[in-house]
Amino acid sequence: MTGQRTPLGTAVAEGKGREKLPLRALLALTTAVFLTALTETLPAGVLPAMSGDLGVGESAMGQAVTVYALGTALTAIPLSAATAGWPRKRLLLAAMAGFAVANTVTAVSASYALTMVARGAAGVAAGLAWALLAGYARRMVPVPLQGRAIAVVMTGVPVALSLGVPAGTYLGETFGWRAAFGLMTAVAAGLLVWIAALVPDRPGPGRGGSAPVRATLALPGVRPVLFVTLVYVLAHNVLYTYIAAFLDRHGMGGSTDVALLVFGVTSMLSIWVVGARIDRRLRLLAVGGTVLFAVAVTLLAVGAGSAPLVFVAVGLWGLGWGGAPSLLQTAAADAGGDSADTAQAVLVTLWNVAMAGGGVVGGVLLGAAGTGALAWSVLVLLAPALVAVVAARTHGFPSIRPGVTLPDED
Repeated sequence: MTGQRTPLGTAVAEGKGREKLPLRALLALTTAVFLTALTETLPAGVLPAMSGDLGVGESAMGQAVTVYALGTALTAIPLSAATAGWPRKRLLLAAMAGFAVANTVTAVSASYALTMVARGAAGVAAGLAWALLAGYARRMVPVPLQGRAIAVVMTGVPVALSLGVPAGTYLGETFGWRAAFGLMTAVAAGLLVWIAALVPDRPGPGRGGSAPVRATLALPGVRPVLFVTLVYVLAHNVLYTYIAAFLDRHGMGGSTDVALLVFGVTSMLSIWVVGARIDRRLRLLAVGGTVLFAVAVTLLAVGAGSAPLVFVAVGLWGLGWGGAPSLLQTAAADAGGDSADTAQAVLVTLWNVAMAGGGVVGGVLLGAAGTGALAWSVLVLLAPALVAVVAARTHGFPSIRPGVTLPDED
């Protein structure tokens, strides 16, 4: 795998064309992202079984996702500051060990309260992991390869959503939901060995990387990137959280799995494209992704009665969304400069606030105006996001990343 020339696997550094991404190490971080995203979303796939086994209603059991997101949102910034001087490898091992313990407790717990504590602890581990993963990937490679390195690592998100959740749901239905969480413990244990053996250590950013949030927000470009993150992720989750209800309202309830598969496949394609061009086309990719998302929700708003049009719209949505984590984390780190880790921690916090907020806002819209309001509300949210991306042409979303000098073509 490391010997193949692919957009994600081949590096061009300062025109030399000889440096390559350390794929064995980066794929360990990709697996960490996969584990983080899957741990967060798996309860949605096994919710009825969990609620029945623990003796609570499905709405109460659904708070397992909310508690996780809150644990991440509340701890990302303080943990990033408190551990700024820690070696990155030790910190990543601690986060993955936290997942192993939390998922083990979840798998064996017979108490709803204990399960919620374990889910909160998993969220804390996620806050620690998300705040360091992008910066860790950047520190493994020279500047011209940093965008590609982050794109490799962020592949774990769409893989978790498009493959991990369906597979975990199937495992839960076949062998019980506890087996699904037990398998994630096994993945975490194997990942600890992988990281210990093959991932190089890197020093923490120290005092510079743990700059006060206020000082970081004052840096040119940081606030536009964070604003786009909040609005873009909120828009996505308003629709994604209730996509099953949206499709059911338009007579396509039986096609939800197919729609999500289309979304997953196009999201993976988006990651590939972004990984190939992020270092010299960051601005174009950010604008293009936002426009694709806007076109997709417009099609959903006006043509939801046509199944082919819906699948086209979902495909465009995936193309607009899949590369977003890589683009936003790269842009935040570049704008943050010496305070990149603080910028990343704030981004993680806003990301999780937007995820939780998407469910709340979407639920309010669903109850007040029905599914027809979902797509139009997303379009309203995307408008200021597009304006912010276009306006931040010098700092935030520049055409070429700072410090990168690459030829026009590979």
